[in-house]
Amino acid sequence: MTIVERLVPDALWELFQLVVPTAPVRPQGGGRRRYGDREVLAAIVFVATSGCTWAQLPQCFGPSGPTAHRRFTEWSKARVWAKLHRVLLDELGSRGELDWSRCAVDSVNMRALKRGN
Repeated sequence: MTIVERLVPDALWELFQLVVPTAPVRPQGGGRRRYGDREVLAAIVFVATSGCTWAQLPQCFGPSGPTAHRRFTEWSKARVWAKLHRVLLDELGSRGELDWSRCAVDSVNMRALKRGN
């Protein structure tokens, strides 16, 4: 099992493919071939879970740190993470694997100054 398959198992990859936007097509053609989304997702998961910086990303993933960061930004703007979260919750809920007794709700309260609403 490769590091990519370990960080992005087949089940997660199948769900991710439901929410990831299609790769843009270069109108002029040519250029470098785009790294696969699964490899980039594994690199993003590695950075998020290991605490390393984008610049320290090991070469074993394929894409460079700046490439992974660029795709992370692209996917963030497309709300991929929120969509993936929803898909994961729906999948776990349909299998009866959600335990809402362990759910936490967080809020922030601020005092309204000068008779604010």
